[in-house]
Amino acid sequence: MNIDTTGIEYIVKKVMAEIDCAEESGRTLKDGELGVFNDMQNAIDAAYIAQKSYMRQTLAFRSKLIAAMRAEMLKKENMETICHMAVEETGMGNYEHKLIKHQLAINKTPGVEDLVAEAWTGDNGLTLNEQSPFGVIGASTPSTNPSETVINNSIGMLAGGNTVVFAPHPSAKQTNALCVKLLNKAILEAGGPENLIVTTANPTLESANLVFSSDKITMLCATGGPGVVKAVLQSGKKGIGAGAGNPPALVDETADIEKAAKDIVDGCCFDNNLPCIAEKEVVVVDQVADYLIFNMKKNGAYELKDAKKIEELAELVYPNGRLSRDYVGRDAITILKGIGIEVDSSVRVVMMETSKDHIFAVEELMMPILPIVRVKDIEEGIEVAVNLEHGNRHTAIMHSTNVNNLSEMAKRVQCTIFVKNAPSYAGIGVGGEGYTTFTIAGPTGEGLTSAKTFTRKRRCTLVGGFDIK
Repeated sequence: MNIDTTGIEYIVKKVMAEIDCAEESGRTLKDGELGVFNDMQNAIDAAYIAQKSYMRQTLAFRSKLIAAMRAEMLKKENMETICHMAVEETGMGNYEHKLIKHQLAINKTPGVEDLVAEAWTGDNGLTLNEQSPFGVIGASTPSTNPSETVINNSIGMLAGGNTVVFAPHPSAKQTNALCVKLLNKAILEAGGPENLIVTTANPTLESANLVFSSDKITMLCATGGPGVVKAVLQSGKKGIGAGAGNPPALVDETADIEKAAKDIVDGCCFDNNLPCIAEKEVVVVDQVADYLIFNMKKNGAYELKDAKKIEELAELVYPNGRLSRDYVGRDAITILKGIGIEVDSSVRVVMMETSKDHIFAVEELMMPILPIVRVKDIEEGIEVAVNLEHGNRHTAIMHSTNVNNLSEMAKRVQCTIFVKNAPSYAGIGVGGEGYTTFTIAGPTGEGLTSAKTFTRKRRCTLVGGFDIK
């Protein structure tokens, strides 16, 4: 996608002017103003101080701040700037789809309404369970969903009464910083305190390690690759890990094949396959495989048939057994151009038939390359799909009208998200019911995180009192 960088620079300057940026206002932002610090330790200290007062505020006050945050991030100029910036800075994804994800994070992330109390009364009195803050949360954010993760986590964590220190991926640091500034601008204008959301302007491995090890941070939330999730789980703190996935799309002979083909292509190419929920491989019963491929081609899939070209593509995107970052999140046209194939703008996905052991099927590529694996029947299909999911328990998709087949797949794959007869993104609320999240905690079991995920349950028991029966 060609982006007019001159236009982006103009929009960025206008947005930054609104938050008193030096380029437009003639004033230099002091360190830590609007939550962005040069030194990570100073950011942690500021969030620690802020949380001590914030935890005493009412739920109504939290709701007021969250409403202001939503309104600020929904401003057209802010949305366009952030989504353009994310594509430009990271070199990954699709601007139009990032707009969808950005709005999804703003509109469908639960706030304080997610914090529902429990009560028991009887002859012995009253017992009450309520959710209370953990304190300061350290949160790593990926380059694949930079603005969406910051918005989603900020709303959920602040709804729970916490403050948050973001440790962003270095390749998305500008997008991260702009989001933090805009969120803090909204909080301050709504009468809230400083430093509820903080980050560093120059993220490094050392600054991330400082977040993981700080005594002032009581919970860690890792959204990213296996390395950062492992670091969080080994930290000794309460950890929430949102790790990798390799979602299979399973198609049986009872499926609506024409709809399944469109849904699979739509889901696979969404934001150039960056979401970890997106279809990464197709497992299809042989009886309907040819018709599925035919209809996928009608919906923007380019079929690569030449075995030499398939292996050339494998070497391009996975050279020497390592994923090439040059092609992660790139569109199908760019990927095909890398092996000398020119196609028109209607092509959204590169597909090819492979074995179940091929690198395209086995590895999570995060690019719109979709291997098709044939199986003789649904029993073999479920076995292959479950094996390709690798026990991540992240996401799986199935197209079928046979309830028994759907139920068996769901039981066997044990995923956090199981999407039936729809594109994968329905599982996070795009065209499907339910709230959204961009932190899907499979490794640690919390599943689709929300405000209550970032709280601890506390029980208060009153014996022999409050008896009105």
